[in-house]
Amino acid sequence: MPIPEILHSFLLDLKAWFRTKRLLILAIPTGIIAGLGSVIFFTLLDLSHIFFLDYLTGYRTVYPGGEHPILELGSTARPLIRWMLVVVPTIGGILSGWLIYTFAPEAEGHGTDAPIEAYHFKNAIIRGRVPFIKIISSALTIGSGGSGGREGPIAQIGASFGSIIAQKMGLSEQERRILMMAGMSAGIGSIFHAPMAGAIFAAEILYRDIDMEYELLVPSAITSVIAYCVFSLFFGFSSLFLTPSISFVNAREIFPYTILAVVLALVANIYARIFYGVRDAFRRLPIKPHFKPAIGGLLTGLIGYFIPASLYTGYGIVQEALYGKLLMGFLLAVAAAKILTTAFSIASGGSGGVFGPSVVIGGAIGGATGLFLQKLWPGLVPDPGAYVIVGMAGFFASAASTPFSTIIMVSEMTGNYELLLPAVWVSTLAFLFRGKKGIYEKQLTTRQNSPVHHGDFLLGVLSRLTVHETLKKYKSSQFKPIDQDASLPELIRHVSGFPHRTFPVVDHKGRYLGVITGIKIRNAIVTKGLTSGMKASDLLEPRGTVYSWQPLSTVLAQMSAEGSDEVVVLSGSGTQKTVAGVLSRSDILRAYDEMI
Repeated sequence: MPIPEILHSFLLDLKAWFRTKRLLILAIPTGIIAGLGSVIFFTLLDLSHIFFLDYLTGYRTVYPGGEHPILELGSTARPLIRWMLVVVPTIGGILSGWLIYTFAPEAEGHGTDAPIEAYHFKNAIIRGRVPFIKIISSALTIGSGGSGGREGPIAQIGASFGSIIAQKMGLSEQERRILMMAGMSAGIGSIFHAPMAGAIFAAEILYRDIDMEYELLVPSAITSVIAYCVFSLFFGFSSLFLTPSISFVNAREIFPYTILAVVLALVANIYARIFYGVRDAFRRLPIKPHFKPAIGGLLTGLIGYFIPASLYTGYGIVQEALYGKLLMGFLLAVAAAKILTTAFSIASGGSGGVFGPSVVIGGAIGGATGLFLQKLWPGLVPDPGAYVIVGMAGFFASAASTPFSTIIMVSEMTGNYELLLPAVWVSTLAFLFRGKKGIYEKQLTTRQNSPVHHGDFLLGVLSRLTVHETLKKYKSSQFKPIDQDASLPELIRHVSGFPHRTFPVVDHKGRYLGVITGIKIRNAIVTKGLTSGMKASDLLEPRGTVYSWQPLSTVLAQMSAEGSDEVVVLSGSGTQKTVAGVLSRSDILRAYDEMI
């Protein structure tokens, strides 16, 4: 073979290979870009926090054990100006509200619902400006003391990058959805030091019941690992929290952990209801949305004036609770205040996530429950710090309906895998006991409820029904074929007795020859006249046929390809094919309705 032909064949093969693997190939740059987005967002968030809280108010938060300030500036030595804790979150709300509602209103709120909604209802289309507005507005909201987490912003940021890349590369709608959610996984896996959980989170977060988008797992694993490596090149590969040596050694401890699961599910339900209750109240306020985050910031600051630990991310509270440094009453106060400050900061229209606050609330509730149960049964609750870790997992599993990814995420965030058994137990129970309202309102119940999969379920049902079953059920679809020698007047009398537009024609031995359509007969009458002597055989035209044993899914696909609403059903083989009936699209839909 000549070299030019070999080269041409090679290029064709390469193009075909890229077409089948392009989604996995594009997951690599998506992971890199999302990882860099996490680096930029984390840097801006910490700088904003240093300026607003440390420099302006003199309030210095505790960092989780696995993270440190971006700039090792040390303490500013500025004394705490308590009234500034009210002013600074208000300023952050003003700046964030103006930025969001002027340039990208879809960047409001906790962010995770936006990719979920885009996946189900918006063909995975996200505007190019969204990730940049989200980065800045979230850094302003949270850095100024707003109670929010990183997961919502980085989920929307990563998903936006995935969507933008898919749009620029001209990917199909399905590929665009997958790459968008893979970008979301990249953001989550990187900024929470949890690449494995990030890969699962995007597949699980879309639905409220136990269901997943399994086709997301492999691309999401690629983007999550790559983004985590990019992020860790800047900030290290350690886990988010440092934990003492804690383990599960006594099977009897399952009983107090069961109590913890019930408590977590109850509080998670209250958390979701308060969050969306506040959201609805702010939506009813008769003022421009630009100013609502400022009101939310003011209310947040008022609570922070009395309980400063309820401001910012609150991860330092979890870190101290893991080592038993906090009392039960303080933990309960922080949990209650954190529920309110999160609602005021984010549900008012500010920008920030709800996973971070959920971690703090769950850890605080878990720690307080552990301290209480230790007083009742010291032998069954040897270390309340274990309840902090398990509480983090169980609370969010209940609030977000994501038990599997949450268990792995908390294990990766804490670097502790010794508590997997109680974490699985508590997360499962808390998920089963969850309330009717979750923290992500754009979640659908299962894949069956998603418009993305309506066609899949239709074909899935139709693939279990055969043509023969449908013809047998609907007798009106079976009628006498037309003889090839039938005259034009006889054709008119014949077709007037059936509500069809396609009429099969057979020879003298009953063998199938072809079809005549209603429009063909009308044209013959107009051009030739009833007395022209034309026969049925003169009006034949070819048309696709199906057989009795074929599934209805195949028949529907053939109808769509031909642009027809009816198809002739044959029996027999070779030259002995006879007509079994005519199947219409309406017959197929009736069969589908009865099946479901």
